[in-house]
Amino acid sequence: MAVAAVRDLRSHRPSPSADELEQFEVDVMAGLVLARSSAGMADKTIRGELSNLEQIRDWFGRPLWEMEPSDADVYFGRELRKAPSGTRLARASALSLYFEFLELRHKVELHAMTGRVVECPLDEVNRPRGNKNAKLRIPPLESEVRTLFTGWARSLADCRKYAPTARNYAAARLMADVGLRINEARHLDLDDIRWELGRFGKLHVRIGKGARGSGPRERMVPLLNDAGRTLRWYIEDVWGQFDDDHTRHGAPLFPSERRHTDRSRCRVSYNALRVGLVEATAEHLPSWAGRLTPHVLRHYCASQLYLGGVDLISIQEMYGHAWVATTMKYVHVQRSRIEDAWIAGQKRAAARLEGLM
Repeated sequence: MAVAAVRDLRSHRPSPSADELEQFEVDVMAGLVLARSSAGMADKTIRGELSNLEQIRDWFGRPLWEMEPSDADVYFGRELRKAPSGTRLARASALSLYFEFLELRHKVELHAMTGRVVECPLDEVNRPRGNKNAKLRIPPLESEVRTLFTGWARSLADCRKYAPTARNYAAARLMADVGLRINEARHLDLDDIRWELGRFGKLHVRIGKGARGSGPRERMVPLLNDAGRTLRWYIEDVWGQFDDDHTRHGAPLFPSERRHTDRSRCRVSYNALRVGLVEATAEHLPSWAGRLTPHVLRHYCASQLYLGGVDLISIQEMYGHAWVATTMKYVHVQRSRIEDAWIAGQKRAAARLEGLM
């Protein structure tokens, strides 16, 4: 039997036009967005990844699949040489994700169109190093936080805008009492307060932070540390002054002074709550001016819970952490394992010395 020569028909495929390549590039990006959405990633996370890819693409000037290790060397070694480490890591992560998607979904198609083999230009030699670990946060003392809120509460009697100031006060108390993130607090609705649940009532946190950008993670947070009492005062004496309909579905717990086109109240902004805390700290706790942030209040709450005997697993559940190691970062200031080990060692040394004598 004679052996016939077999030709690869792909080698005779006409080269794609510039318009076809441009459309393919757009389709790849659209497919990546849909894939990330299907994986449950938050819209904010997807937008961040796209923004990083677009900035790399603008610098490169050609489709990213043409990027070689030498191009990545120039980009990360020169263009981003003085950029913050977080920026470098985010760009590198987005680029790796893009090539992983190409490898899984479009490897054969890309090779047929361009003859290129998908290979990420980042490797173990040029991949940016670093991490995004949060900086050390040492929370204020209980007496200092008490001073802040006592002074803040007294100032409500003669402040220029009672309702917004009282709203900022109540939101800050919620962060300090039950450890809510500022974005979790501002996204609460009136209906998210479940007075009938548990011993103290609970908050249904719908917009909790997901691990590794996995999207909002819901949880129930008990109203400890008299947080329920603060909320009852706020709803009965303050909320109605924003002139909104409490029966409306989705009515925000912390409204803004601005309105939607249907005259319903908007949700308070991130900056309004943050600035409110900054101004109150400068006036009532000046020793912490410029240092006391909403997230420091969250660390304060975790430390106080730990000092009060609440175990790490319970704090982890309350805070919505995926890993208990994350929770340990919040209570590290109060943990006394090293001191306890030192005292135990001193006792053992004293016992040995007593035996010799």
